[in-house]
Amino acid sequence: MLHHPPNLPCTPKAGCSPHPDTPSHPPGREEEARAAEPGTGTRHLALQGTPSWQHLRSSSGGWPPTLEAEMEKDPNYLQDAAKAVAGDRLGAEGTEAQLDDFVGAQSDYNEEEEEQKYFRRKRLGIVKNVVAASLAGMLTYGVYLGLLQMQLILHYDETYREVKYSNIQLEDIDRKVLMGINVTPIAALLYTPVLIRFFGTKWAMFLAVGIYALFVSSNYWERYYTLVPSAVAIGVAIVPLWASMGNYIMRMAQKYYEYVNYKEDHVQEQQRPPRGACNTYIIIFQTVFYACFHLSFVCAQMPMLFFLNNYLYQLNHTLYNIKHCGTLSHGTLSGFNTTVLQSLPRSVNLIIVESALMAAAFLAMLTVLVLCGSAYQPMEEIDLRSIGWGNIFQLPFKHMRDYRLRHLFPLFIYSGFEELFVCTGFSLNYGVCALGLEKLAYLLMAYGFSASLCSSLALSMLRLRRQIPLLAGAFIHAALLVTLFCWAPQPRLVVQAPLLYTIAVLWGTGSALNKTSISILLGMLYEDKERQDFIFTIYHWWQALAIFTVYLWSELPMKAKLSIMLATLAVAMGAYLWMEHKLAQHVAYRLPRIPRPRLRMHGYCYLEEDDSDETGSESDGSNDDNDERPTESASREELPEDENQLG
Repeated sequence: MLHHPPNLPCTPKAGCSPHPDTPSHPPGREEEARAAEPGTGTRHLALQGTPSWQHLRSSSGGWPPTLEAEMEKDPNYLQDAAKAVAGDRLGAEGTEAQLDDFVGAQSDYNEEEEEQKYFRRKRLGIVKNVVAASLAGMLTYGVYLGLLQMQLILHYDETYREVKYSNIQLEDIDRKVLMGINVTPIAALLYTPVLIRFFGTKWAMFLAVGIYALFVSSNYWERYYTLVPSAVAIGVAIVPLWASMGNYIMRMAQKYYEYVNYKEDHVQEQQRPPRGACNTYIIIFQTVFYACFHLSFVCAQMPMLFFLNNYLYQLNHTLYNIKHCGTLSHGTLSGFNTTVLQSLPRSVNLIIVESALMAAAFLAMLTVLVLCGSAYQPMEEIDLRSIGWGNIFQLPFKHMRDYRLRHLFPLFIYSGFEELFVCTGFSLNYGVCALGLEKLAYLLMAYGFSASLCSSLALSMLRLRRQIPLLAGAFIHAALLVTLFCWAPQPRLVVQAPLLYTIAVLWGTGSALNKTSISILLGMLYEDKERQDFIFTIYHWWQALAIFTVYLWSELPMKAKLSIMLATLAVAMGAYLWMEHKLAQHVAYRLPRIPRPRLRMHGYCYLEEDDSDETGSESDGSNDDNDERPTESASREELPEDENQLG
């Protein structure tokens, strides 16, 4: 052991063991020593909490042999070790500080503002869905009407049939095509709800639009085995398309309400909103949809306006044998010339036009596929179809027991009557008979523009009672029907054009108020998302039956047609007003109960509390499922019933 002068304190650096009574600092420097202790100075702050060198001594008063050997090699060994420990501690603290800065609460983060931005994006997505579905419906129906109108005019021409299709009897094919389109929807009530629940609302729309595109493609090769089957497919798809469209717009209105009122308790708890809460959005979205839909009558005239009108004879040739028009006419333009084309269009030009229509139909499919979001959440769709296919099949018939729906049947029928009458009876027996076939496109465009613009009049429901727009449309149509009943325009007299265009514009106004108000009324009366596809299926099925009736009466005198329509309109308005009176008197209505979903678990089930991937989940999973599932089913509330509902 090394020795040092007795006046100097013994330190580890001197290589000796200090006496227990010897102070560890020189005399007179107690203040400096206290300032240099760990935790008091900047240099020793990092050493706070580390063992001091005095505690490293052995119980005998000396240093451990290993430590003495290290100190002999490096006298600064203890200081270097202390610095290393302090550096590790500072590194850990710095890493924790960086991690807190990264995952901790940001000083500039505003949770409420971010939540508002999120739901604003959701609302914009709903608006995008509504506009996309409306444009898809406009393109689909416009392509269908335009192609059908062009093909019927071409096939009507005797020269065209003889030169291009002399041996396939196009007239007979056209009759069967119209029969397939108008007769097939009679059975739609049997399969439409099942189809919509099986595929989902969006995919039912996509499938129906695809069938319309198939109808366009079949006209590339006009044969019996292409035209007739595609026409039957169109008849099958008519009711599912418009029922799913109506249901889709309704769901978007309800979801928009949820995203606007996301802080409300009933929205956060996924309960049914108060009655009438979604009415504002239903009115707005249905108005947007029908404003776009009625533009389909304008789009349908593009092939005739830019292509077919270049090949048509003038009215003096086509109307040469016409004796009576309007209310004095019988059938569909009896005496109309069988040759309407002054020159035959080239096949290449026909292919170009049909390709443009096919591109529009394909664009409608892409619009539905890419731009339209889903109408329901995945679990909601599972619940909708898990009530049982037998119940889904029966529920449309059970809903007809509701007196509110039964009182609206005449209104549904009249809606189908007036839609087809303006395309056939009025446009042909009044418009074409007086102005010629070349003016048919302009008449229907006037109707389409008027109906599209006047759909916005349904927004008056935001301030007025809901009966007023519907009654206003009915009053306009009643006045026009009386006018048409009493008026027989002169054949080949062009000076009557202003009156005919005025009637077309007013008819479009009445149609817009009629159709938009009916859809809004159905949305107000039936707010449950579990019922809307059934309700719109019934509505469009009755419309299809009315269109089939118009197809059957095509050979009746015009006075008989107008009388039937006027009587139907009177009955429809009387039944509707009686229904509103019964609702005002709080007469109870009968609404069928929607069965509780019967869910079956398949594969892995990830629950909130139990992780199926953790150890032992395979052995415990079956028991957990059996224990949890009845509790979940028992806790699932029945669908809330209306205050006036009878079970």
